[in-house]
Amino acid sequence: MTSQAIAALVESQHRYFATGATLPVEHRITALKTLYAALERREQELYEALKADLGKSDYESFLCEVGLVKTEISDQLRHIRRRAAEHRFPTPLAQFASRSYRKPGPYGVTLIMSPWNYPLLLTLDPLADAIAAGNTAIVKPSAYSPATSAVLAALVKECFAPEFVAVVTGGRQENAALLEQKFDFVFFTGSTAVGREVLRHTAETLTPAVLELGGKSPCIVDETADIALAARRIVFGKFLNCGQTCVAPDYILCQSAVHDRLVAALQAEITRQYGAQPLQNPDYGCIVNERHLRRLCGLVDRDKLVCGGGVREDTRQLEPTLLDNVRWEDPVMQEEIFGPILPVLTYDRLEDAVALLSGRPKPLALYLFTADKAHQALVTERCRFGGGCINDVVIHLATSAMGFGGVGESGMGAYHGQAGFDAFSHTKSIVDKKTWLDLPMRYQPYRRNLYSGLLRLFLR
Repeated sequence: MTSQAIAALVESQHRYFATGATLPVEHRITALKTLYAALERREQELYEALKADLGKSDYESFLCEVGLVKTEISDQLRHIRRRAAEHRFPTPLAQFASRSYRKPGPYGVTLIMSPWNYPLLLTLDPLADAIAAGNTAIVKPSAYSPATSAVLAALVKECFAPEFVAVVTGGRQENAALLEQKFDFVFFTGSTAVGREVLRHTAETLTPAVLELGGKSPCIVDETADIALAARRIVFGKFLNCGQTCVAPDYILCQSAVHDRLVAALQAEITRQYGAQPLQNPDYGCIVNERHLRRLCGLVDRDKLVCGGGVREDTRQLEPTLLDNVRWEDPVMQEEIFGPILPVLTYDRLEDAVALLSGRPKPLALYLFTADKAHQALVTERCRFGGGCINDVVIHLATSAMGFGGVGESGMGAYHGQAGFDAFSHTKSIVDKKTWLDLPMRYQPYRRNLYSGLLRLFLR
């Protein structure tokens, strides 16, 4: 799509939003129901696209993409009237007689830029939130998931007029052209490096933005943890989508006393869940492209290999790989892995581990396996991270009841459910002052002797 065509599309959405057509709640409900119905009609087509792009099985595609999008749309439909309504607040006595309330309203024309790793979920989840809040939206899916992007473009086109919701496909040229336009709000999911570029562009026009980024999310396992269960859940979360998950455990920080048991349990769980030959498992996906596969292979230190490490270049697959005796200075610890490689590091005292993590960039997620309540309190209070789990991994992402987002280097802002509605809304605080009473104490000339006592009574 040319820069001129993109500019014309953005302008058409500005004109459409100015008509007020997206504001009525009934319009939003109809749009969300239309999106849900189209998702159901094209479900099998989406499974095939996700298989082509990332090797995902139908089961995993429903579990981690289609099903979660349905949940998000359903949540907005259930609560949209309450979320879009005015909310009353107490009025200070000094402003008597008045009605104070907050009124949420859409930002306007929004841009949603989504990544390739969960190309359906991370496109339609924020789109559902944008529609629920009353915005128009231009959606830019990733060029690295072309099959899914094509289905998304067809799905949106059959649901909505382009002045309301439109999909722009393409690569860097289209990304750059979109970021040159004036939007009212930008929602970006992707790498920290690209997130910085997005924020630079939005800063030029003071456009509000939500950034959902990533980082090296630690998984702490202490000596009180249920080791067998911890290993099972860690292996599930780490190797889901071949490790190409923004909230996957990036590495394990294990207490030395249970290190050997945990490594043995992890190795056993990899075999249990993926089989003795994972690359023959039809439900095990693939790496998104050859460049990413080569990068991951370069992070596998054969001297520290416990299991895995096998590669099939023709199918872009890397076995679930476990590395032990890893040090902080190793290459695998210098960047977000975003693939099926799990390094194991150790610590002796939890306090030392917490202090170490506090000095590192704030991750998108943190996981702690422990039976010790004091350890739970220490980690959740002292460590700074976007969100996480105790005695599990990843699942905090899969709820519309809580906001999901990062902090610092891992992002800013949150979405899902109420948080998603709020992210795409500006809430105006309004005082409706009545005309039948007008307290004179605020006007000049000031009558100090008469009103000072009342003023101090009101303002305290």
